[in-house]
Amino acid sequence: MSAENLVRSYQQLDVWQLGMDIVEDIYRLTADFPQHEMYGLRSQLRRAAVSIPSNIAEGHARDSTKEFLHHISIALGSTAEAETQLILSGRLQYLTTPILDGIMPRMDRLGRMLGGLQRSLKAKL
Repeated sequence: MSAENLVRSYQQLDVWQLGMDIVEDIYRLTADFPQHEMYGLRSQLRRAAVSIPSNIAEGHARDSTKEFLHHISIALGSTAEAETQLILSGRLQYLTTPILDGIMPRMDRLGRMLGGLQRSLKAKL
């Protein structure tokens, strides 16, 4: 059994749990986006956010550390994508500064946690 699989379920990973919390928040925050953004920024932001914990889960279920690393890399990319879309949402005044001030530090924490997991997995190769 590989070291990362000592955690029996991806659901036990703090990084996955934070990712899921952020997805819920983003769904709530984007619920009031303008109707014309239904298939634009709102949809793209939601997909990027969902991709983060989804890739953590998929990577954890894979057979190798190398495959897990690949999915963590995708999750990191999706984190940066979602952060960019949140910033754009603020610039377009779909989200207020206080809302962004609440979620952006959590996005940063998520990115740092993913980076830590990535470094830990690389050390096992």
